[in-house]
Amino acid sequence: MSAIAVLGAGSYGTALAIQLARLGSDTRLWGRDAGHMQRLEADRVNAEYLPGCKFPPSLHPVADLRAAVRGADDVLLAVPSHALHPVLRTVAPMLEPGQGIASAVKGLEPETGKLVHEVVQDVVGRERRLAVISGPTFAREVGLGMPTAVTVASTDPAYAEHIVHALHGNGFRAYTSDDVIGVEVGGSVKNVLAIAVGIADGLGLGANTRAGVITRGLAEIMRLGEALGGRRETFMGLAGLGDLVLTCTDDQSRNRRFGLALARGRSVQQALADIRQVVEGVRVAPEVLRLARKHGVEMPISEQVVQVLAGEITPVDAVRNLATRPPRAEAE
Repeated sequence: MSAIAVLGAGSYGTALAIQLARLGSDTRLWGRDAGHMQRLEADRVNAEYLPGCKFPPSLHPVADLRAAVRGADDVLLAVPSHALHPVLRTVAPMLEPGQGIASAVKGLEPETGKLVHEVVQDVVGRERRLAVISGPTFAREVGLGMPTAVTVASTDPAYAEHIVHALHGNGFRAYTSDDVIGVEVGGSVKNVLAIAVGIADGLGLGANTRAGVITRGLAEIMRLGEALGGRRETFMGLAGLGDLVLTCTDDQSRNRRFGLALARGRSVQQALADIRQVVEGVRVAPEVLRLARKHGVEMPISEQVVQVLAGEITPVDAVRNLATRPPRAEAE
């Protein structure tokens, strides 16, 4: 039985830990809050973030990070993107030779706009095996064992297969890829676009508008992703189109709900307070736009979202600005 340490006891980290434990891995789930971890161990459920999803016997919540990592074959990162660098700095001295790192983090590093694999390599070095996991995954559905499909990307095909083997089973399908950049870009930018779709739906603009924003949003993901070195076919797969459609069309999406709240007159801070969990699109939107400008990529939907978040324009202004853009070829 393999051992894996899952760092991050929010909804997604807990769901992945449940899936790993279901398939027989000795799974240690770590979170910063010692009191919370004690409750998880006592209750055998994460009632705060993932209610109704019982823990398998081989899932062990722990508050001691060193104990979680000690002897594990792999370390799976499932923290918010803004916490990635601090957590890596803390865990780096504890890592043992041969331990691989898998990341389910979706986002960009604040201030630098670095992709997740770049942050990991900066902190722990390039010699360690690394894989990234992304795709259309609502945590609750993973936790309940509903059919789900993800992409596991690594430049080391054997390590991608290793992580796939740990996750794949009981209706959870995992596919391999070697396009780490493409998988990470898709998982990051889709959150910004889900805010845009939420705004459009909150304004009552209808299904036509929703479909248009999703489709043109996919074009933005592809333009930026290709500029950074990702491949077009990746953005048409689970980590691109699949995750985009999921996040934009279902109210389990925090980013979509956040956009809905903005359209209904809530401020950014009020909407965040209502949701009570991290809304990745809020943090990542300025970094996406900064990357786009650095690489000369046009991303008008993302730009309007950034301006709404900054209080420079209203949601109605954002829709009007997009609707009045001059005509152009669709492929541009």
